[in-house]
Amino acid sequence: MPPLHVSKASASQPPQQARSRASLEKVLAAAEHVLAHHGHEDFTLGAVAEQAGLSVGAIYRRFTGKDQLLYAVKDQLLTRLETNVAEALAGSGPHDVVAAFTRALADTFATHDRIFPELLDGQRADGRERGLQALAAIQRAFVEAAGDSQAVRMTARTVIGACVHRAATCRYWPDGLDWTTWAAETTELALAYLAAAK
Repeated sequence: MPPLHVSKASASQPPQQARSRASLEKVLAAAEHVLAHHGHEDFTLGAVAEQAGLSVGAIYRRFTGKDQLLYAVKDQLLTRLETNVAEALAGSGPHDVVAAFTRALADTFATHDRIFPELLDGQRADGRERGLQALAAIQRAFVEAAGDSQAVRMTARTVIGACVHRAATCRYWPDGLDWTTWAAETTELALAYLAAAK
């Protein structure tokens, strides 16, 4: 798991001691579970505390409220997305960049497919800003790996947009594909576009 990245907007400082970090990870895992199984509407600090086996007071000692905890969950997932994309691109050859990028997006969203829609539904301004930062970071990583051109930038925006749209709407507008198939078909589409754009 990548290191926890907690921004100033979340107003929570990352813990320095191993025990405190483990406690934070336990709270964030419980929050992900509650969000995935009960949705944004029924997401409460009490439900998270119960899932984590902690008191509500223990949650309040770390977070000022529900919104701050939701931001921390989103921040952690977006950090994973950034890390997964960077690692996939670093390990890919020049001909595999598009497939590695698309698979990294799909794998991250597939692992958290019940959480991303909930986080997208309940975004506040600071959460939207963090999301845009993550999308810009993964687009930069792709452009650096694939070579900067208008076609490469367009491919990055299209693949990212398709992935986010799919994650946000899959409950309401299912396409019948698993994430692996989606990644393969999206890769073919992107490669065909890049070949035509040369």
